[in-house]
Amino acid sequence: MKQADEKRDVFVAIADPTRRQLIGILADGKELPLHELTPHFQMGRTAVSKHLTVLREADLVRNRKIGRETKYRLNPEPLKEVKDWIASYEQFWNERAAILKNILEE
Repeated sequence: MKQADEKRDVFVAIADPTRRQLIGILADGKELPLHELTPHFQMGRTAVSKHLTVLREADLVRNRKIGRETKYRLNPEPLKEVKDWIASYEQFWNERAAILKNILEE
């Protein structure tokens, strides 16, 4: 069983296309309740809620209760870890592109 204070890996959280789509929807900065997020998917509220839970466990989504409604918003800070990891390969791809350019010019 997962401990309540254990943080989910951000890479695991973004591995699923539904969760990436949720991040995209929330990326405009709006806080949205579950009933406004669900119509974007061909699944029920419970399934969308489970995806939001994974994103919350990775700290990619924050939520707050307003009366009986819970609103969700994106916390983009953990995505910096993904950006930094991808950036570490930038030199590799730049070198490969330079090699390819030289081959094509010959």
